[in-house]
Amino acid sequence: MAQLAQLSKLERQIGIKSSPDKFYGFFRNNMPRFPQMFQSNIKSFEIVGGGELKSGSVTRWKYCLDGSPLMGAKVKLEAIDDARKTMIFDVVEGDVLKMYKSFKAKVEIGADYVKWSLEYEKANNNIPDPDVYLDMAAKLSKGIDAHLSK
Repeated sequence: MAQLAQLSKLERQIGIKSSPDKFYGFFRNNMPRFPQMFQSNIKSFEIVGGGELKSGSVTRWKYCLDGSPLMGAKVKLEAIDDARKTMIFDVVEGDVLKMYKSFKAKVEIGADYVKWSLEYEKANNNIPDPDVYLDMAAKLSKGIDAHLSK
């Protein structure tokens, strides 16, 4: 009998001072600026095939988690909901998939917070929860908020 996939979920909420519209607009429209803004973590970002970021877009990231070697990921923007200020990303290729069979990230901007949710399936039981990815998401969120609050 086939074993059902064991999906797990982690969430983290980060308080923000900037307006939700301003934060979401910046996040949605300025990802190509992340390598300049977060040089210690985001090394490169590109939209595969160019163009604007929209549902179905595929992006390529080079990044370092704190203390990690350079890693890469190919990420599909699965959904954008501008009314709800929500974006869902699905990792389709890259280093994270060596540890997790599947890995999705959802970012949702509320009245005074950014909420990150990770949904993943571990490759085996010895794999840690991906808290380091939530740490990086929190760092990016705080950096964007600080930039917008200047």
